[in-house]
Amino acid sequence: MSQHESETGAAATATVAPARVRQLWHLLEPLHAVLYYAPEVFEEAEALGYDTKDRWPSYFPFRAAPLGPVGAERVTSAFYSFSPRMVAEHVDAAWRVARPEAVLAARLRGIDRAYRAIFGDRVDSPDLAEAAALARRAAEAVNTEGRPLAAANAELEWPTAPHLQLWHAATILREHRGDGHLAALLVAGLDAVESLVSFAAIGAASVERFESRGWSGAEWAAARERLAARGLIDQDGTATESGRALRHQVEQHTDRLAATPWQSLGVTDTDRLVELLGDYWVAVLSSGLLPSETTLGIGKV
Repeated sequence: MSQHESETGAAATATVAPARVRQLWHLLEPLHAVLYYAPEVFEEAEALGYDTKDRWPSYFPFRAAPLGPVGAERVTSAFYSFSPRMVAEHVDAAWRVARPEAVLAARLRGIDRAYRAIFGDRVDSPDLAEAAALARRAAEAVNTEGRPLAAANAELEWPTAPHLQLWHAATILREHRGDGHLAALLVAGLDAVESLVSFAAIGAASVERFESRGWSGAEWAAARERLAARGLIDQDGTATESGRALRHQVEQHTDRLAATPWQSLGVTDTDRLVELLGDYWVAVLSSGLLPSETTLGIGKV
């Protein structure tokens, strides 16, 4: 066996490291999140009839549309960290404004326009096409059992254009990771509001940022009391050593549950995708569209 064959075989059987799995989330999440902040997408939402004074009236239908015309209870379950009142406020009216199939078409039109504005001529580059092909292979390898948002997006027809395939793959992969993250939170015994309080307690984002999820001050305070009773946070809301350890376990569990598509893609192609995504990740961040602080804790956990 030649040295090249030996190295190729080793790469095929190697395991993609958890740190690489997390890095790919960091790279792909901004590519997906353009959906919730790009002015081109807001214009498409407004054309459907949604209020675009803030992002929430279009956020909920754009993210939930793959599930079909479902009610607030199922969206609350799938999204997890939002107050049921906030979900009901937006979801109950969403499908009276536009049907899910119209929303799905509008979000692709918006992403097409947004990506062309952000990436310019690079939207048609061979590198983007290669990145899209690799990301699609990973997305098509996701295991969707017990993952409602990943399954709903994976069931949609793939777009034809490479830049839209890249966005669609990023969406499937981020929802696959997110569905797994909810499982990790449940295993850790953290309900929806406790998951936010415990995350704020380790400094993932400010309490003010987490207030965007719609929980009342009383609900937040009650969750803090429950976590303090478990020895996970101090009375001032700061995580204890046990609280930090539990959140670390949640993140490790999430990384393990998110690894399947990357193990399927393999080390060599996963590394190549990381290399290819860098310029597009920089372009999205440099666009100024995304907030500097999010509830995802990227770069902080």
